[in-house]
Amino acid sequence: MSFNIVRDNKKRVVIVGGGFGGLKLANKLKKSNFQVVLIDKNNYHQFPPLIYQVASAGMEPTSISFPFRKIFQHRKNFYFRMAEVRAIFPERNIIQTSIGKIEYDYLILAAGTTTNFYGNRHIEEEAIPMKNVSEAMGLRNALLANFERALTCATKQEQQELLNVVVVGGGATGVEVAGVLSEMKKFVLPNDYPDMSSNLMHVYLIEAGPRLLAGMSEKSSAHAEQFLREMGVNILLNKKVVDYRNHKVVLEDGSAIATRTFIWVSGITGVPIRNMDSSLIGRGGRIKVNEYNQVIGLNNVFAIGDQCIQLTDKKYPNGHPQLAQVAIQQGELLAKNLVRYEKGMKMKPFHYRNLGSMATVGRNRAVAEFNKVKMQGWFAWIMWLVVHLRSILGVRNKVIVLLNWIWNYLTYDQSMRMIVYARKAKEIRDREIIEATTHLGDDLMQEQQQKEQQKVERSE
Repeated sequence: MSFNIVRDNKKRVVIVGGGFGGLKLANKLKKSNFQVVLIDKNNYHQFPPLIYQVASAGMEPTSISFPFRKIFQHRKNFYFRMAEVRAIFPERNIIQTSIGKIEYDYLILAAGTTTNFYGNRHIEEEAIPMKNVSEAMGLRNALLANFERALTCATKQEQQELLNVVVVGGGATGVEVAGVLSEMKKFVLPNDYPDMSSNLMHVYLIEAGPRLLAGMSEKSSAHAEQFLREMGVNILLNKKVVDYRNHKVVLEDGSAIATRTFIWVSGITGVPIRNMDSSLIGRGGRIKVNEYNQVIGLNNVFAIGDQCIQLTDKKYPNGHPQLAQVAIQQGELLAKNLVRYEKGMKMKPFHYRNLGSMATVGRNRAVAEFNKVKMQGWFAWIMWLVVHLRSILGVRNKVIVLLNWIWNYLTYDQSMRMIVYARKAKEIRDREIIEATTHLGDDLMQEQQQKEQQKVERSE
């Protein structure tokens, strides 16, 4: 396999990751004199803030996803390749991917983050993550299949395990998931499963810290907790999950909660890339960058968004929050800086403009913060709807999402409750096996090790 992209007289910019930051950067380079190559392991851009609605069967996956090739149709000097980046070789200006190697003049790492299980391999194997569309669809299938099984299981104990839902992580995602599950209990179960009492379903939200939404003010945190408790969510604060065994979530204090729906949204870590100098990796697995988003010590390698950590912004000495707006602003400025850098001009440092943060808890319930203005309840919920609707790509997707929201609001119904398991064709399964064991970059890494060994021998 190969990239099959011809080098021309234009400098090549390779962007790894088509999330908020990578997509903004690629769009802003439209009129530049670069050859732009976008690499992503999926062939579509996804909208993470609404992934939880896919998981709760309230929205179709296609409503919050948009194909890259559709976005960049008729774009000159642009190439998209679906691949996964394996390793970086900065001294040779090469990255290794699952479909082969590609050279670059400028490399931008914008691959985002993945779920952080904090080294607990057993929890990683057992828990259900919810970081992308495919994982959200997996959670949707698990929820609905467990509801169906709860009607036919042999024992009351198994039934309770199937109907208990445990969400670990009290950030925005955990709050939103817990809220939408409590609404499923109230509005969906009584209608879809009339022969099973909805009171048997229990939603637990577990947070290791002292409050929910630690990234927001204590006032917003308190309102979110109040809303969830009013909705019937069991909130456990200052509780750390240490294991999952025998269909039970085990806490550090020895207590346990029986469940067969164990959702883990407790943290994130930067997507790892092999052969990256370990000294360049900071807190949370994020790549260290300077004020221009250049990777420390590498003039033509940059990182933006959740995958990087920048400690030069005086307002954010511990790094910027891992939010969409940070990635978007970094991508927009970097596009300008690459043009300036190529012309020999001084680049402009990045300073994050905080446009606010928000989280929805459920119908008519949300919390939002804009500078000194803090709001909660119905008005915050409307603001949340407007902001997210505006951010979705494509007129079609905006219309579909809006119609879904109106329908759900008027009918109290979420209509996409199908259990569907996609079956991969044999050709795809065989190809994945091959890709998993080839194009790992071992040849260049061995060559690099040999050169280092020769240097050591010469010095002796």
